[in-house]
Amino acid sequence: SDATNSAVGDDASAFARLRRSRFLESIPFWGPPAILVFFFVYGAIAWNFVISLTGWEGLGSPDYSSLSTEMYARLLSDPSFAAAFRNTLVLLVAFTVLSLILGLLVAILVDQKIRIENTFRTIYLLPMSLSFVVTAIFWSWMYNPSNGLINEALRGVGLDALTQAWLADPQFKLAAIIFALMWQFSGYCMVVYLAGLRAIPESQYEAARIDGASTVKLYWRVIIPQLRASTMSAAVVLVVFALKAFDFLFVLFGVNPGQSADILSVMMYRVAFDRIQWAYGSAVAMVLFAMTLGVIGPYLYVQYRRGEL
Repeated sequence: SDATNSAVGDDASAFARLRRSRFLESIPFWGPPAILVFFFVYGAIAWNFVISLTGWEGLGSPDYSSLSTEMYARLLSDPSFAAAFRNTLVLLVAFTVLSLILGLLVAILVDQKIRIENTFRTIYLLPMSLSFVVTAIFWSWMYNPSNGLINEALRGVGLDALTQAWLADPQFKLAAIIFALMWQFSGYCMVVYLAGLRAIPESQYEAARIDGASTVKLYWRVIIPQLRASTMSAAVVLVVFALKAFDFLFVLFGVNPGQSADILSVMMYRVAFDRIQWAYGSAVAMVLFAMTLGVIGPYLYVQYRRGEL
């Protein structure tokens, strides 16, 4: 009897502590958003995966009685998917690496306490505030083969032989896209790296110079290794924006950019909404989602291990 009364008393006190806990008090604030995210984001992803296992063409109701991986097998034998997957990887790697390098070099320059630092930093970061649609229209003017600024500048310095139809030639399409996206997002890398540079104590610069380190060795061996966290965070953001470059390509080329510039997000839209093959488009979307997880997952894991998440 005493043991039973003790257990009941412990349960009552535990329930009382739970009622007074901050967890229950906070549920009205995070509960509704969590339910909405779970339903409209994760629920939609799960439903999209199920659709990719059907043969739904978008008309009528999908048949869930016979699920298969036929659409994924079809992807592996589709040359359009192979080209889009390859272009997406090239875009991710080239755009991310080149933007990081350019942003780091500009950040090092700005860190030298130049007079117009604030003005330059604002102007250089300004393109990131533009949408992909505005950027695409701007660069379509820049790349215009007849009166675009790039070809006009080449003609102005006597390099007429280098003028190109930048967005029509398969050799230059993807490179032109990468260059335009670098223009838009290298300013973000500059700001991230500049914050990292300003966080490094001045004593480390002075100690390296006293030891006789040249400027190149100072940055290569002392400063840049301490910017790993900045590099990782900036790289993740760049990769996410590269995967979301659908708007940019759609404005420039529509649904058919050609195999030399096609990427997975454009292919997904084309097969799902232009060709009305929803199951096949869902399979492409799941591959794109897996690529995103492949980038975000390791980053979140590293942040968790460091106690920063």
